[in-house]
Amino acid sequence: MTMPQRPESSTAPGSAGTAPAQQAAQQANAPAQQPSTLPVRPGLEGFEPYGAPQLALPVLLNVNENPHPPSNAVVADIAAAVAEAAHGLNRYPDREFLDLRCDLADYLHVESGIDVLPPEQIWAANGSNEVMLHLLQAFGGPGRTVLSFAPTYSMYPEYARDTLTGWVAGRREDDFTLDVDHALAQLAQHRPAVVLLASPNNPTGTALPLATIEAIADAAATSGPPGPDGGPTASVVVVDEAYAEFRRTGTPSALTLLDRYPHLAVSRTMSKAFGLAGARVGYLAADRAVVDVLRVVRLPYHLSAVTQAVARAALRHRGALMSQVATLRDERDALVEWLRGQGLTVADSDANFVLFGPFDNRDAVWQGLVERGVLIRVVGPPGWLRVSIGTGEEMAAFRTALQEVLGL
Repeated sequence: MTMPQRPESSTAPGSAGTAPAQQAAQQANAPAQQPSTLPVRPGLEGFEPYGAPQLALPVLLNVNENPHPPSNAVVADIAAAVAEAAHGLNRYPDREFLDLRCDLADYLHVESGIDVLPPEQIWAANGSNEVMLHLLQAFGGPGRTVLSFAPTYSMYPEYARDTLTGWVAGRREDDFTLDVDHALAQLAQHRPAVVLLASPNNPTGTALPLATIEAIADAAATSGPPGPDGGPTASVVVVDEAYAEFRRTGTPSALTLLDRYPHLAVSRTMSKAFGLAGARVGYLAADRAVVDVLRVVRLPYHLSAVTQAVARAALRHRGALMSQVATLRDERDALVEWLRGQGLTVADSDANFVLFGPFDNRDAVWQGLVERGVLIRVVGPPGWLRVSIGTGEEMAAFRTALQEVLGL
């Protein structure tokens, strides 16, 4: 094991030195050779589709899924809701989905203790990925910049690429926290249209203190690109709280700041805590002016009637679904303590995953785990690995396999 260099990139390593199983998975994900006569948009040449390696192994701990499937009661309610919606599938869905937006506002009121927001301050789409894409379609574009701080979610630069928005990655500190002075200097230098702040951050699990978000939001009020009259505009500050339900006690949500900053948006997902990764439902809360611009760029009827029915049914069972979150938090905290007890460095985590290491050859560790039936993720700064939190049995299998690989 060696100490890592300061992380400068959110991307995973290339093929050089990559473990055989991972290399095979990457090759399977690669697109076919494109005919030279296709008018591929400049800047897309040679890119591969996004996707974590997926292998048919007994223990899958690589993509931060909730390991607990919906209960029979939840499945039955979802099935009934979808059956009811199916009777009207000859008609387009409710394109404003106000009922779902009301349900999501009520959930955020209960989960984070904020006042109930009007539905006009809630937006939803097919996963938080599409929510983020809407944000950059609405506020980014040619000649504009999105700013984030690496290491962070590897899809952020892809959102920028897909919307022809410039990508700038500032740095995080050695402990993966964010230095406020550095962040403000980046705002002043780049005048970004959008600032993406993941909290908890993926792949490190690091949550941002509210004071850090406040300092950035204060500066962002006038740090955006020049407006039509040449005057200052705001940078839209997006706090990506995809893993917020897993945060440790006492870690507040950026939702509590919404009434102070009209240029702030807080994104959430139902993929993680709700265990609905297969349903593809993401959403955000923001000032109505922000949401109204997202409504301009969305595709017509982008959220299907089936998706809306599934999400509303799941929200009716939020109490039962959230009870699983506490168990996963306990498993995470136990794993952090155990890994540190093995002499490894572990980033403090407020998410349902843990970043640990560093290793001289993380690909060899990854491959050794694969050979023992456990799949985790090679991602983040050089030398580190990320493991998602699974069931108690899955975490026991991971511990045993890691001890064997490291000879502990």
